[in-house]
Amino acid sequence: MGWAIAVHGGAGDISRSLPHDRRQPREEAIRHCLQIGVEALQSNSPPLDVVELVVRELENIPHFNAGRGSVLTSEGTVEMEASIMDGNTMRCGAVSGLTTVVNAVSLARLVMEKTPHIYLAFDGAEQFAREQGVEIVDSSHFITPENVERLKLAKEANRVQIDYNAQPIQNDTKKEKPCANGDSQIGTVGCVAVDSNGNLASATSTGGLVNKMAGRIGDTPVIGAGTYANELCAVSATGKGESIIRGTVARDVAALMEFKGLSLKEAADCVVHERTPKGTVGLIAVSAAGEVVMSFNTTGMFRGCATEDGYSEVAIWSDAQVE
Repeated sequence: MGWAIAVHGGAGDISRSLPHDRRQPREEAIRHCLQIGVEALQSNSPPLDVVELVVRELENIPHFNAGRGSVLTSEGTVEMEASIMDGNTMRCGAVSGLTTVVNAVSLARLVMEKTPHIYLAFDGAEQFAREQGVEIVDSSHFITPENVERLKLAKEANRVQIDYNAQPIQNDTKKEKPCANGDSQIGTVGCVAVDSNGNLASATSTGGLVNKMAGRIGDTPVIGAGTYANELCAVSATGKGESIIRGTVARDVAALMEFKGLSLKEAADCVVHERTPKGTVGLIAVSAAGEVVMSFNTTGMFRGCATEDGYSEVAIWSDAQVE
């Protein structure tokens, strides 16, 4: 079926009243990053290069919860995380607890290629970044006024917020205060790609949860939870990290294809709609045959995809496509 690519910018309770000035920049960013990926695939770039390239670009756009737009911990700091995986070799790399690295996804790839390990975190990951000469900035670079305000609202409501979700992760006794402009969070980013030869790759990056405890690690850097790729498919998930980790969401899609013989769509829909609590997960996936799926059980998911046969889509809600 040829090459295919999908991109996401976060899933959750995305209100249809989301103001135009907050919705449009994200739609444009998804479209822009999707086009970057399409051009790279058309130029015969390996899928691993493509997903890194696209996620790097998403990390540099402050409208999403990754890189420049990373949300803040309860201490007002950033702790970014990312992972990347190659389907053919199943080599992978992951990082967590980054505070100064501009592009977490590229450091994750360096962990994969330059170390005997898969996962580095916090001080060790930061030291490795300095040794590798990746771009580093002062942590204040990542602390935007918008995310300072999001943290303030989350603290006032005594809640931890997931991507676009106005619901608390756990019950609290304080009355919840609506978030400004109906926009409680901005989204984790991810990209999956397959080339015309069936080579697959996946990458995901995030700043985590608004008002999360310092040191909390989510699903994004956990191979098999937020990110996975093998010879059958590549998957990148977004949503409530704790639920995604419990369900080993990304690996389950591949496992259903591998052991049950399900199609990509059947496997993704089973995991999202039957095996994962409603309102907690969205995912994008491509298969070695060039199929593409974007499935979610939340209100919406910022997403886009394109295939070699000319199909292209950018959308937020299930019944309201942007294109």
